[in-house]
Amino acid sequence: MIELRDVRKAFNQGRPNEFWAIRGVSLSLEANRITVLKGPSGSGKTTLLSMIGCLARPTEGRILLEDRLLSGLPERFLTEIRRQTFGFIFQQFNLIKGLSVLENVMLPAYPRGGPRRALEADAHELLAQFGLGDKAEYRVEWLSGGEAQRTAICRALINGPRVLIADEPTANLDTARSRDFMRIVGELKAAGKTVLLTSHDPEVYDAPQVDRVIEMRDGRVAGG
Repeated sequence: MIELRDVRKAFNQGRPNEFWAIRGVSLSLEANRITVLKGPSGSGKTTLLSMIGCLARPTEGRILLEDRLLSGLPERFLTEIRRQTFGFIFQQFNLIKGLSVLENVMLPAYPRGGPRRALEADAHELLAQFGLGDKAEYRVEWLSGGEAQRTAICRALINGPRVLIADEPTANLDTARSRDFMRIVGELKAAGKTVLLTSHDPEVYDAPQVDRVIEMRDGRVAGG
């Protein structure tokens, strides 16, 4: 589904502090699989994930989605592919305080410009699916850690993405909540989603739901 060909990423290229975060990564990532990029801080896993999700461009190399070259597309096309194809769960969840749970879930769908009533129905359906139906009008700052994470998952799914991307999703969760997250991820895979995660948490990369672990070291693939 997703193919990387000799992908490299430099920061501050051409300057004295030039740094190559990714140093020639080639990978094929299959659809409907849970893949974990494993490695210590600074290994390049988050940078690689951001390029796969079209949040950043490679300095060199190619990234393809179902044989369509992504890395050379103009930004306006890349934005549309990102919105349609990928859903993102960030380490800090990035929920917007002062807004309700329902409003947070709906936010990524606003650029689609569809009828608000249909969007609200989709959001309510997701919240009910993840046990948050009675929390729709709560402000997000009133949620527990597990509820905030499930809200972030609903927000990532609101546009019906084929690929779910999560960067260190259990970094701020205890063991029980980490295992609950992986259970949910397994259910999403069963529903046909492709899931890409970064983590140095054994509750994630050793979880039975995971199909493949790719170890990163110093911007390169060390195994997997």
